Amino acid sequence: MDRFPADFADFLSPAGRRVLDGKLVLRAEPFLARPDLIAPAKAKAAFALLERALGPVVRPLDRAIPPESILNQTRNYQERLPKTVRVRTADLDGARGKARDAARATGLETMLMSPSFRDFATALAGRKLTRGFGRQALRYGPGDYSGPHTDHHPEDPGAKDGYFDLHLSFVGGGATRQLLVYAKDGHLSETVDVAVPGLVSAYRLPFWHYTTPLEGKPSAARWLILGTFYFA
Repeated sequence: MDRFPADFADFLSPAGRRVLDGKLVLRAEPFLARPDLIAPAKAKAAFALLERALGPVVRPLDRAIPPESILNQTRNYQERLPKTVRVRTADLDGARGKARDAARATGLETMLMSPSFRDFATALAGRKLTRGFGRQALRYGPGDYSGPHTDHHPEDPGAKDGYFDLHLSFVGGGATRQLLVYAKDGHLSETVDVAVPGLVSAYRLPFWHYTTPLEGKPSAARWLILGTFYFA
């Protein structure tokens, strides 16, 4: 595959098309992960295409645990951990840049902007979504992860009361496991393996969650294409 399909609907499996057409009802409450909504052959080809086109232009995002989180502690159980992360990322919304150029050249931008992509997100959200949305690409390598966080943005008028994320996951053969851990009934007790080719995951945010380090061979990689939507 040299280009992504122009219409996101053409990227979907038969089960994915049933979701889009309203014949299969799935809801992110607050989280949903399904490995059967994207055509497997296209998911495999998408990984190779992302490696070729976006792999050279993603930039490191590295936020380690600050030493003062321990050194400045004066009482027992006073820990406060900010969001930590190690991944490579590309903003697909920038007016300029190599990542935006690559997204355009491969048809990724066109596919994400097709009406069926937002319609698919709307079906999983179960609510109307705004027309505009944010787009981002992440590439996890071996040991890359995202620490515990909520994705709560109370200073953003559009997101302060909650919003919706749609993630498309594309994984190479060298990756063996990466868990998403999320909260249920106040405990980080739920897990799902997200190192699955063609996994579609949907989030009704905010809620507590994190991803464990990507496991696998030194060549392991997992691409994540994100669409972030406000509720209409």
